[in-house]
Amino acid sequence: MLQRDYPILEFDSSREALINAPDHLARIEIPEHCVVCFFNDVIDKLVSGGRARVLTELVAESGKTPVYEVDVDERKVGLFHPGLGAPSAAKNLEKVIALGCNTFIACGGAGILDRNIQVGHIIIPKFAVRDEGTSYHYLEPSREVEASSVGVEAIERVLAAHDVPYIVSKTWTTDAFYRSTPEKIRLRKSEGCLAVDMECAAFYAVAQFRDVVFAQLLYGGDDLSSEKWDSRDWTKPTSIRENLFWIAAESCLAVSNP
Repeated sequence: MLQRDYPILEFDSSREALINAPDHLARIEIPEHCVVCFFNDVIDKLVSGGRARVLTELVAESGKTPVYEVDVDERKVGLFHPGLGAPSAAKNLEKVIALGCNTFIACGGAGILDRNIQVGHIIIPKFAVRDEGTSYHYLEPSREVEASSVGVEAIERVLAAHDVPYIVSKTWTTDAFYRSTPEKIRLRKSEGCLAVDMECAAFYAVAQFRDVVFAQLLYGGDDLSSEKWDSRDWTKPTSIRENLFWIAAESCLAVSNP
C-alpha cells in the first residue's frame, strides 16, 4: 500500500508510468552534453549571431521550446530553456533526456539569503532542500537531494582554471514564489542555504532517477536576507549572464574530460 498521511510522501519506485517521454519522442542526432540555460537574452543573442541552430522543438500546450546545438571550442553542446518552476523544468529535462542527452550543466540566477553575496557571485548548489513537489515523484522522501559529484567537480575545475571565485553551498528549492516568509527564510538559513530557487531539487531528483549527470551554476541575484526584499536589478548584468553560459558549456564538456 502506497497510502500515507500526506499524498506527497507516496513515492512509487516503478520505472514505468502511464506516460513516458521515450514513448513519444524519438532519439535524434544531438550532443550528449547539454546546457540548461535560464537566460532568454543569452539564447536570443546566440541565435541572432548564428551560433545556435535549432535541432528540434518540444511542443506543449504552453507553446514550443526550441532545443539548439551550439559550437564550443570545436565541440558541440545542446541547449534549451527549461521553463520556470520545478514541474516545467523536470518535464522538459525528461524530454531532452529522451532525445539523447545525458550530461547536463544548468546556469541560472537565484535569490540570495546572505547579503554579503554580491550580484553575479557564483554559487554551486551541491545540495538542494526539497521544498517543492516534483522531486518527491522521483526519489524517496528526504530533506535534501545532491547534485552529480562529477558535474560539481567539472564546474570547480573550470572556475579554478579561469580564476573565478565561487561558493559551494546549498540552495532552497521552493514552488511558491510569494511564500518566502520571514520564518521560512530563517529556517533555511539555519540549514545552511545561501540561495533560493525554484527548480534545482527537481533537476537533481530527475537526474538521479534517470541516471544522468546534472549539476548547476547559480549567480547571486535578488536579496531575501533582510527585512525588505531588494531586487538589486539582478537581471540586468548581461555580461555576467553570458559569461555564466560559457562557463556552463565548458564545464559540461569537461565532465568527460577530467
